[in-house]
Amino acid sequence: MSISRKYGRTYHYPFSPGTTSDDRIHHDYWSDVNKLKTIVHTEKLDGENNCLSRYGVFARSHASPTVSAWTKEIRQRWELIRNDLGDIEIFGENLYAIHSIEYRKLEHHYYVFAVRMHDVWLSWEEVKFYAAMFDFPTVPELKIVQPTTEATFRENVLALTRQSSILNSQDIQSGAPCTCEGIVSRNTEEYAVNDFMHNVFKYVRKGHVKTDEHWTRHWRRAKLLWEYPHV
Repeated sequence: MSISRKYGRTYHYPFSPGTTSDDRIHHDYWSDVNKLKTIVHTEKLDGENNCLSRYGVFARSHASPTVSAWTKEIRQRWELIRNDLGDIEIFGENLYAIHSIEYRKLEHHYYVFAVRMHDVWLSWEEVKFYAAMFDFPTVPELKIVQPTTEATFRENVLALTRQSSILNSQDIQSGAPCTCEGIVSRNTEEYAVNDFMHNVFKYVRKGHVKTDEHWTRHWRRAKLLWEYPHV
């Protein structure tokens, strides 16, 4: 039995090229998007989904708290805030370990993208509020849009995916600059946990993953911005 409910599976846009056999695609996404007043597009970061709740720090599984080496830093931070979390659960991208992208402008190793309270995912404004309250950054906010036509909406998403990461993304194999991993779009307002798939969508670029199942044996810690030499 899980201590808490894990983060929902985010469905891909049908024009997202970075899908695998395990991914789910929301073919009729526009029927949901068209019902939302405003949507915020955020950068999808290449890390590990970690949840902070009063019960501990959780990775993909919420059956028990994580004890991985690359979550040591965020677990130490959790010890300082655990008694202040109450009923909120903070979800963020843990970038402490480098995966397929190395970021050169990290100011922190943990970037918040969602906050849950009981059976509700809080609004984007509340996400930013709680992130600031606990002194965490949020994932880069790229654009807030009001859906008009499907063609315009889709072009907005595609235009954002062609940009470099706000955090200066570089391919781990070549060391060359690369575009961001993808885009996560969400309803700016709060919504019920059970309505997750109708309020959150993603685009992932093709060929993003450069790691294999053995990456945990030789993982590297991501440097923060101030650790890189500056000319």
